[in-house]
Amino acid sequence: MVFFQMRFDLNIWIVLVTGVLGSALGRYILSLYIPFFSDKVLKPSKREDIEFIGKQLQDGSWKVQAFVFFYTMVPMPSVPLFTAAGIARVRMLGFMPAFVAGKFVSDMIMVLSGDYAARNMVALTEGGLSWKSILGVASGVAMLLVFLGIDWRTLMMHSRLRFDFRIWK
Repeated sequence: MVFFQMRFDLNIWIVLVTGVLGSALGRYILSLYIPFFSDKVLKPSKREDIEFIGKQLQDGSWKVQAFVFFYTMVPMPSVPLFTAAGIARVRMLGFMPAFVAGKFVSDMIMVLSGDYAARNMVALTEGGLSWKSILGVASGVAMLLVFLGIDWRTLMMHSRLRFDFRIWK
């Protein structure tokens, strides 16, 4: 979004709204096709585990709305959330408003930060590849792997944390 805003001198708010709506549409499309893809790639036990998480999103209560809003606000990918909901075949319209609101706020922070960074590129590029940036990427990948490795059914039903990293067929 920052690239298009800077490259074509677009209004930052129009870029932001367009980007958030595009992201919401993309996540919705993901949730439609992911059940068919997961049947071919994931082990049945892992698919059932993810379906269990997705079913928790189905009631549409204020707790679910708050969870989706705050989950979208943290710098974690929202793809796992929509993957779980899609595999469980949850109705997306139930929590899409919370996603759009959270995505708008988080993307606004990112776009405004990116705009600032693009305008101050020279000062920021010194020391761009550092142990901090490498550590940031590595920790993001590690968090995704931990999210996929958690046995969510055991955690939610028995309040016991258990990991199973054998998720592929």
